[in-house]
Amino acid sequence: MAETHPPSPKHEDDTFRFRRLRVKPAMTVKAQSRSQKNTPMSTFDPLDMNNYKVEKLPKMQKSNFEIWMARLGGPLAIIAFVVIYWCCHIGFIDNLNTEMLTEKALKRCNDIGFDEFIRTNYAMLAIFVAGLILWMTEAIPNYLTSLFIILGIVLCNVTTQKEALAQLGHPVMWLNILSFVLASMLVKTQFAKRLALAFVIKFGKSAKGVLWSFLVINLVLSAFISATTVKATIMLPIFMTVCAIYGASNGNRNNFGRNLVIQNLFQVNIGANAFYTGSGAHLLAISLIAGFVGSCDFGYADWLISCGPMSLLILVIGLLLGIYVFFPMKKEEQVPQIEGGLERLKEELKAMGKMKAEEYKAVGIFVLVLFLWVTKGTFHDIDETIVALLGAILALLPGIGVVKWNDVDIPWHLMLFSAGAYTLGSGLNATDLPNTMVNAAFDSLGITANTPFWVLYVILTFLMMYSGLVFQSKTIRTMVFVPIALGVEARFGFPVMSLSLPVAMLIEHCYVLPFNSKPAALLYNTNQYSQTDAFKFGITMMTISWVLILVWGETVLHWLDITPGLFLVK
Repeated sequence: MAETHPPSPKHEDDTFRFRRLRVKPAMTVKAQSRSQKNTPMSTFDPLDMNNYKVEKLPKMQKSNFEIWMARLGGPLAIIAFVVIYWCCHIGFIDNLNTEMLTEKALKRCNDIGFDEFIRTNYAMLAIFVAGLILWMTEAIPNYLTSLFIILGIVLCNVTTQKEALAQLGHPVMWLNILSFVLASMLVKTQFAKRLALAFVIKFGKSAKGVLWSFLVINLVLSAFISATTVKATIMLPIFMTVCAIYGASNGNRNNFGRNLVIQNLFQVNIGANAFYTGSGAHLLAISLIAGFVGSCDFGYADWLISCGPMSLLILVIGLLLGIYVFFPMKKEEQVPQIEGGLERLKEELKAMGKMKAEEYKAVGIFVLVLFLWVTKGTFHDIDETIVALLGAILALLPGIGVVKWNDVDIPWHLMLFSAGAYTLGSGLNATDLPNTMVNAAFDSLGITANTPFWVLYVILTFLMMYSGLVFQSKTIRTMVFVPIALGVEARFGFPVMSLSLPVAMLIEHCYVLPFNSKPAALLYNTNQYSQTDAFKFGITMMTISWVLILVWGETVLHWLDITPGLFLVK
């Protein structure tokens, strides 16, 4: 029998999204299913996937706190910029030691003069803080904040106009755009839907089989699709229909529904973490590392070897904890509660017909792209972006491809947002501000060259992990913490990537609260779980994952010569 949750003013955030329908016993639901043909067309059919399209989900309403933050965000950003740029005297900027600057920052200092370079450091700090306030409070759309950042960096002479505007053509930007072209093949041909349905039908005879099948589906799709929101959108109608089959629909929650939706949110993110191209933020992190050290040949296969096994282990631990600890399912929740539910999924798959030529083409193009990504450095030296460009050309090529340009859904607002973040990174590199701030902070805290590597490793990975509770953007977290890790590596002479890569491996941990990521906001709107449900599971998995990255730094990353070891190696 599905659990019921009557409306409560104290939990309005969990109940206002869906119109409450009267809960009926499982037998009544079965009877309804048998008589669906005689019901009016307006009756809600819990097994109709069209009812669970993203556009039909209620929009998540902002809380009073979020509304006030949005109202105050603009004034706070302006005040922060004015105070930092014109009113403050910051010791570590005024007393800047040029001998500690990177080669790029020193060149910029020589080009514009020391006094002007000091002013650009103040400007960069002011722009960074103001931009962060606007991004976090959502006072204005994120893409508009990025445009303001680009404008401010150019007008304040932080870097050249050419350098600032060139970020829209950054290789990572190209890879992001091309990844959406490739992902559009799976959406248009519906191969992703076919794959998901086939897995669910194959293993959907038991609740636990369904849950494990979705883990495999999300992991497979993560290898092909770099946007977590796209994956969540593809999977949403399928797992919501499955929830209905197992008695979780129309506002009726049960532990099967909690498990399935929370696990999908978790798997969408951590599945992406296993692959170099799983997220644009991964590409940005490697780009920042390459820009800092001059070059970086760390590619798809390297990321898969170092991060893939850890991501898989985290996924398995998360699913086991969900099933047996956080949301154990009653016997009646482990079997379908709507007669003919699985048959409806089979009908849905049958209606798609046999695999079409376009689907085979899409799979073939993706397999070629993945093969070239994985074998870079072994059989060839073609960059990941150029490989994606080849795949996109094949996908769009008349007669060979499977999509037209109008079929490609590229979220340009996200591209502009990313361009602003990359321009921010370019400004930070031009001023070397992260390194300057790290040096000042460490001097004040008494952290010296004698401080053990493991102490800094613990601090940086802890901050990166739990910043996922506060930030709403993986890109911004990457822009903040990867440069700091690079600065620490440079200051103390640690191996390149010994801190920055472990920090980057924690990028996808943004699933605890609805505002932490777009998939988190989207799936919370399904009304299958409460914020408390997501928090207790999410904070536990964050903590386990943080402990695991410490173990990884001592073992796997040490064996791969990325870290010098932690606790057992001096």
